[in-house]
Amino acid sequence: MSIDTNRAVPAGERLSTVPTQRGAAPEPPPSLTLGRRLHRALVIGDVICVALAITTAWALRIGFEGDQVVSGDLSVHYLTVSLLLAVAWPAALTATRSRDRRVMGQGGAEYQRVWGATWRLFAVVAVVAFLLHADVARAYLAIAAPLGLGLLIAWRALARRRLHQARAQGRGLHDVVVVGPREKVARFPQMLGDGTASGYRVVAACVPHGAIEPDEHVAGVPVLGGLDDVRLVAETAGARMVLVLGSDAVSSQTVRQLGWDLEGTGIDLALSLALVDVAGPRMTVQPVSGLPWAFVDEPRFTGWRYVLKNLFDLLGAGIITLLLSPVLLAVAAIIKITSPGPVLYRQERIGKDGQPFPMLKFRSMVVDADKRLAEVLAAEGREVGMFYKPVNDPRVTPIGRFIRRYSIDELPQLFNVLRGEMSLVGPRPQIQAEVDLYDRAAFRRLLVKPGLTGLWQVSGRSDLSPEESIRLDVRYVENWSGFGDMMILARTAKAVVAGEGAR
Repeated sequence: MSIDTNRAVPAGERLSTVPTQRGAAPEPPPSLTLGRRLHRALVIGDVICVALAITTAWALRIGFEGDQVVSGDLSVHYLTVSLLLAVAWPAALTATRSRDRRVMGQGGAEYQRVWGATWRLFAVVAVVAFLLHADVARAYLAIAAPLGLGLLIAWRALARRRLHQARAQGRGLHDVVVVGPREKVARFPQMLGDGTASGYRVVAACVPHGAIEPDEHVAGVPVLGGLDDVRLVAETAGARMVLVLGSDAVSSQTVRQLGWDLEGTGIDLALSLALVDVAGPRMTVQPVSGLPWAFVDEPRFTGWRYVLKNLFDLLGAGIITLLLSPVLLAVAAIIKITSPGPVLYRQERIGKDGQPFPMLKFRSMVVDADKRLAEVLAAEGREVGMFYKPVNDPRVTPIGRFIRRYSIDELPQLFNVLRGEMSLVGPRPQIQAEVDLYDRAAFRRLLVKPGLTGLWQVSGRSDLSPEESIRLDVRYVENWSGFGDMMILARTAKAVVAGEGAR
């Protein structure tokens, strides 16, 4: 069946002509099939990861000699405890919906749910052991919990990589029908991207008002109907979701009727709020007088979370500096031998609250390179601007090209972190000439400490436009979380090893 957009169609006629499926069920779309396979793989992988963690903890701490857990007059074998834990852990992952198809491959929500299920489970175990006076070996739990969590996250990361590879090949994408005015439909596909990261692909649009022209497209998306045609358009296009872009023309009653129309079809209904770069933890949806209100918490830049962040920075920078000390000494020696001049390069950058500080780097350019900056930029027809960086910089030394490609030149900033001037994760510090160009949004970068790495570095680094880099930095500043920092550090390590986006 096809939808004919070359004739005027009375409102509601298309919906009434949706065929009713009888007999054999239709073949599921490829995205649904891939999703089921991935879900099944996650379930099996979770069970294996949990079994490995518990078995390893039992073998390392308890052994297989038949140790007991004593609870009053009741003795329980560690095998029983292990089996209960092996059942409860995957169940907790299911209860937190860590395998929900709407979070698989989407940001950090999947990992956060795995983390939440794990720490809540072991918190319950600790409380129950305390109440029953059970002498559970602390080392047993101390080995099982972090080992299992690490295995689960590693397995999810591998599954996510496979999923993204499939999406990049056009497989596993969920087709979406967007509902809203043409001007909003025109902007949405660009914001969504090609679907590799999100997993969603816009295949059709329904507009609330105005005549539909034959073969009409908006930003490459075919307009196939109005509000009365949404279900038919979605079913005919094989869509997995209908997304309503908010507007005055799409009222709450219209959305309610869309929900009724889509009942029993297996097609999701989603609403897009007019909020950009606001993370889920800052939002609370609460019904008020029968209407859903989305409350948005203001971003906070002080408090116990930032105390923990500072402690994490000091501890992390200290450990990394000790581990990399041979590398630091070797790079310093090579720079000294191969190029005349100092080993370290100091440049004044602007930090938190606009305070300047001397940022350290391994020198990767010839001496007095600063004096030639205008000359190099002029040769490329450019000038100092936001996130300026010469494309082919003749001032860079041979060893400098290597250490810049793998971001080794940034390692001395670990000492800036230890001195409290920088953080491990945050917006990259910029010079005063760049700060002078800030608008209101960009100034929000200065509300936190600058970072050794940041969100935009792991999202494209030098390949991003200045506007996109600023947007990512502001998103980080306003939605920071400890778990997000750990994800950025992990992605930074991957990007540095691969030399992605650096110049």
